[in-house]
Amino acid sequence: MATIIPVETLDTPELNVYLKLTGAQLRNRLNPEDGLFIAESPMVIDVALKAGCVPVSVLTEDRLINSDVHAILDRCPGIPAYTAPRGLLKELTGFELTRGMLCAMRRPPDRTAESVCRDATRIAVLEGIVDSTNLGAIFRSAAALGIDAVLLSPDCCDPLCRRSLRVSMGTVLLIPWARIGPERDAWPHQGIDSLRRSGFLTVAMALREDAAAPDAILAEKPEKIALILGNEGAGLKPETIESSDAVLRIPMSHGVDSLNVGAAAAIAFWEFRKR
Repeated sequence: MATIIPVETLDTPELNVYLKLTGAQLRNRLNPEDGLFIAESPMVIDVALKAGCVPVSVLTEDRLINSDVHAILDRCPGIPAYTAPRGLLKELTGFELTRGMLCAMRRPPDRTAESVCRDATRIAVLEGIVDSTNLGAIFRSAAALGIDAVLLSPDCCDPLCRRSLRVSMGTVLLIPWARIGPERDAWPHQGIDSLRRSGFLTVAMALREDAAAPDAILAEKPEKIALILGNEGAGLKPETIESSDAVLRIPMSHGVDSLNVGAAAAIAFWEFRKR
């Protein structure tokens, strides 16, 4: 079982990982092998442990030690489990959303786009998604609806940031994902060319009058499909749309011209699921 360590103040240096480190500091880009992420709630921590993630420390309410979080602590032998009263932990921003438990974990090693797509037939490609809530929602839908892998353009936010992990219910750790490339110019042209060489039909989701409905694209019976979704405000870049094999638009009623990217992703994943 984890080693229980009561704390009486949030100024305890060992708690800096939960209180003071920014997302960039947690990622530790200079030494990515030392990078961390924070999993919130027993449910997300359970998913992370099952996915093979390595825990470093835990922060939890003292009253939960012998109840809700006990099973998690049993699976984290030897690591420090810092405990404090609920009143003290409420001073930690957002702690009410964590269901009483946080866990600092080692970041999994980065994967390459080629490796996550090697055996995939349905992938999502995300361009410029900067809202971590949207990113988490897309991953959750991807996991539920049969997407094999997710690729992210260099300017997407971090899938392992706290909010993305929480919204995705930990599914960010279940779906293989990778950055398309380290440099911004790796997308769209290099990225789309690479997908096409790997046999993917690249389908850009865009609000264009000449866009096709899902049935028209599926009528061609493509074996491998890459669904490309764009930024929450601007959508896909014009060069991304022009470089893609097909353009998709979800038919809508009542004069509604667009959907939130998370909702649009879920619909597209369902329509293009493996039959």
